[in-house]
Amino acid sequence: MPDALEGFLLAAGLGTRMGALSACLPKPAWTLRGKPLLQWGATALRQAGARSLGCNAHLLPERLRGVAEGIQVFDEPDLLGSAGGLLHARGRVASELLTWNADIWADEVPFELLRARHREAGATLSWLLVPHPGGPWNPVWMDHEGRVLPKGVTGPWGPYHFTGAAAWSPEALALLPEGPSEVNELRSRLATLPVGHLGVVAEPFPWREVGTPDSLIEAAAEVAPEQEGRLPGCYLHPTARPGGRLARCVLGPGAEPPPAITDADALWFENGGNQVRLGL
Repeated sequence: MPDALEGFLLAAGLGTRMGALSACLPKPAWTLRGKPLLQWGATALRQAGARSLGCNAHLLPERLRGVAEGIQVFDEPDLLGSAGGLLHARGRVASELLTWNADIWADEVPFELLRARHREAGATLSWLLVPHPGGPWNPVWMDHEGRVLPKGVTGPWGPYHFTGAAAWSPEALALLPEGPSEVNELRSRLATLPVGHLGVVAEPFPWREVGTPDSLIEAAAEVAPEQEGRLPGCYLHPTARPGGRLARCVLGPGAEPPPAITDADALWFENGGNQVRLGL
């Protein structure tokens, strides 16, 4: 077997919803409390005992690699999707692979509960769920045995929300087709297996998806008010030096706006010794 993997962070994507911010850093490389989102996920996996970790990289892969200390990075020049990205791990998993979406911040994730229930049930794929909080997220429903139903099918248990944490058995990874694929494309097939797709319900825990400039600014205000959120209404990278009067601005790596400037709705970052400004 090639080098074994116990945890995998899904970190590849186009960064479309991040807009201008994707010209500076891939989503998992943005920080909260001085730690990249990628490393927040890695910490949660390591706390659950997953030592050998991997991630995939598409947008600005060298910048993601720069914050991926202790994580094996698999370049993904052509996007493989929410399921296909795990092809990098196929043939490298002995028992189960714990996975996490690397654009989410969470201080602690109950991976131990997920893994224990996954093993106890002998499931092919297990999702960590919480009661649905409302809002635009697709609801997840289960049958009486706790099996996740195909997308769009309601059942006796639910609605729940998928947190981004999952446990994949080697058998689940073997179901992946070659090339791009999405998790939702597997759900109907998994539903035909005895314990194909298990839902593990946990108590709600603090987590935030960071998918847009505004969600990054909001996360900084809530999670890191003394660090990235110390300028109200803005986000400040640990290497940024704020100046002027700013509103709804993101100051990325090395940003240093002129001290007399008044600016709003902008991204600032350093590139090649020059200060770059882009509209959000």
